Amino acid sequence: MSKKAILVLEDGSTYEGLNFGTTGTTFGEIVFNTSMTGYQEIITDPSYCGQIITFTYPEIGNYGTNKLDNESKKAFSSGVIVRNLSPITSNFTSEETLDNFLKSQKLIGISGVDTRSITRKIRSTGAMRAGISTEILDSKELQKEVLKSPSMVGADLAKVVTTKESYRGPMPKIQPAYPIIAFDFGIKQNILNRLSYYGCAPLVVPATASFDEIKAINPAGIFLSNGPGDPEPVTYAVETIKRIIGELNIPIFGICLGHQLLAQAFGAKTYKLKFGHRGGNQPVKNVLTGKVEITSQNHGFAVDDETLPKELEVTHFNLNDNTNEGFRHKTLPIFSVQYHPEASPGPHDSDYLFKQYVEMIRKNNIK
Repeated sequence: MSKKAILVLEDGSTYEGLNFGTTGTTFGEIVFNTSMTGYQEIITDPSYCGQIITFTYPEIGNYGTNKLDNESKKAFSSGVIVRNLSPITSNFTSEETLDNFLKSQKLIGISGVDTRSITRKIRSTGAMRAGISTEILDSKELQKEVLKSPSMVGADLAKVVTTKESYRGPMPKIQPAYPIIAFDFGIKQNILNRLSYYGCAPLVVPATASFDEIKAINPAGIFLSNGPGDPEPVTYAVETIKRIIGELNIPIFGICLGHQLLAQAFGAKTYKLKFGHRGGNQPVKNVLTGKVEITSQNHGFAVDDETLPKELEVTHFNLNDNTNEGFRHKTLPIFSVQYHPEASPGPHDSDYLFKQYVEMIRKNNIK
């Protein structure tokens, strides 16, 4: 029989439900994701470090989980909230239930709560801290603990999720293979897969890798990955990126947190969104082509367009709120996007960006 659990937001909003996954108490920033599928990839995306994920789709867990769908070596998210946890799994790839998967990842889940109400609350009030507990069942007591938990603003979580040591990503099957450096601020496995598919041989390095270390490797290109937390305290990476731009004439491609850090390296500012963009259905307009791409996103911070220097130009913007979704350098082979072109889960409208990056490397190698 499932154990009782409660969810309390920092404003005191309380939701009672049933526990799944592991038991105990967890805290984090509560956010919502609108994807209809891909719950395992979402839970194992390192960009959710320090966050409790609310799934807006009502039926979660129906196709189980498997080892191949993990986006990182472990789940860094803080907790999971669903309306209805499917009691059965029905898929030929399924190896274990979502309940058992969360247990193996030491993650707390709560089901049977009104996720629509939670989503409306976040949209109107903004992202908040929250707590899920099977131990502290008094809402006022749990709220006190929630208010003591750390804020996402000012949190350097890239250091929490990054690899401790450099490692080789998947090798490409096509030739020539271009050796690149992929900074791990919270990189997803499918990003490495797409880079490899288009001809990159990625060496994944820690977020704290120095410029001298990068220069000694002599890569053909630099990739700046996605990641969690506030970009402002990640000053060590910004300083390294500045030197790469100034001293190495090689293509740079950034996504998500990498996009924000690249913008900061050029002197631009970032800010926290009210409730962020998370899901596989975000409409983005490509200014260069005039086309609209449906994109997969997961971010709570954005680049301030007004602070972009004149050498950068906006290439993409979000059609829901007009926030920046991409820019490129006017003369150097440097570009980045706020969303996830590798998707996983999500549509593949933006997969061409990986091909574009490799073409930049090819042209740069011919010079």
